[in-house]
Amino acid sequence: MARRESWTQNKKLGHVIALALFIVLGYFLYAAASHINYVWKWNSVPKYFAYKDTVTIEAPIDGKLVLDNGKYYIKGSETIKLDKLDSSFSFVYNVGENVYTGDYIASKTVTKPGPILNGLWITLKISFFAAVLTFFIGIIVAFMKLSPIVFIKDLATVYVTIVRGTPLLVQIFLFYFIVANIFEFDRFVAGVLSLGIFFGAYMAEILRGAIQSIDKGQLEASKSLGISNFQAMRYIILPQAFKRALPTLIGEMIALVKDSSLVSVISITDLTKVGKEIVANTFSPFETWIIVALLYLCITSVLSFIGHRIEKKMTLKGGMN
Repeated sequence: MARRESWTQNKKLGHVIALALFIVLGYFLYAAASHINYVWKWNSVPKYFAYKDTVTIEAPIDGKLVLDNGKYYIKGSETIKLDKLDSSFSFVYNVGENVYTGDYIASKTVTKPGPILNGLWITLKISFFAAVLTFFIGIIVAFMKLSPIVFIKDLATVYVTIVRGTPLLVQIFLFYFIVANIFEFDRFVAGVLSLGIFFGAYMAEILRGAIQSIDKGQLEASKSLGISNFQAMRYIILPQAFKRALPTLIGEMIALVKDSSLVSVISITDLTKVGKEIVANTFSPFETWIIVALLYLCITSVLSFIGHRIEKKMTLKGGMN
C-alpha cells in the first residue's frame, strides 16, 4: 500500500502557504509605512534608470551653416567643423543661413542612463576585478600555507590572521588613506585592492582546506606513475579540490558583491553611494533602498544560479567529491 503524503511535504501546498505568508508580510510592511504618513513616489523611480536629455549645438563663431560631403561646417572668418552635428538633429537654421555666436543651430532628445544604472555598472566592475584578484591571491596564499618552507608558510599565516581578524571597513580606510596616498592609486583601485585582499584571505583558507581534504594516496600514486608534483596538482588534485570547494567559493563571491557596497565610504559612486545621493536629493528612502536591495538581489541570484548550474554539471560528470 502506497504511503500517503503528509500535507507538510506537499510541494504545491507548501509554495502556496509560503507565498501567502510573504504577501501578508508585505501588506503589514506597507500598512506600517502608511501609518507614518510616508508619501510613496514610485512614479519617480523610472528616471533613476534612464532619463531624457536635450543635446544642443551652438554656433562657435559668426558665419554661414554649410553642408559638405555629409559634414556640417560654420564658414566665417574661419571654417569650423561641427563634429557632433548630424541629420538626427532638429535644425533651427537651414543650410546656407547665417548664424551668430551662441545661437542654437540644432537640438535633439537622447536617452541617457540614470544614476542607478551608472552605479550598478561601477558595482559590477569593482566586483569583477576584486573577484579576479581574490582568486589570484587565494590560490597563491593557499599554496604558501601548504609549502614546506617555514618562512613562506609563516608569511601566509600572518597575512590570513591579520586580514581575517580586522573589519573590512577598517581595511578600506587604511588602503584609501595610507596605501593609496603612498602609491598614488585612485579610489577605484583602492577599493578593488581592499576587497581582493580581504576576500583573498578567506579564499586561501577555503582552497587550502579543499586541497588537504584530497586523499594523499592520490599524490603518492601519481608519483609512482612518473607524474611530477606540478602535473599531479594541476590535473588531479586541484580539479577535485575546486569541485569540493565550489559551493563555498560561490558563497564568497556573493559576499564580495554585497560587501562591495562598503566602498561607498571612500566616495566611489557605486550602487550604494548612488542610493545615498538619491535619498538626499529626493527624500524617498523607501523606494530608493528597495530598488537598490532588489538590484543587489538580482546580481547575487544570478551568481547563485550559475553556481547551481556548475554543480549540477559536475554531478552529472561524476559527482562533487
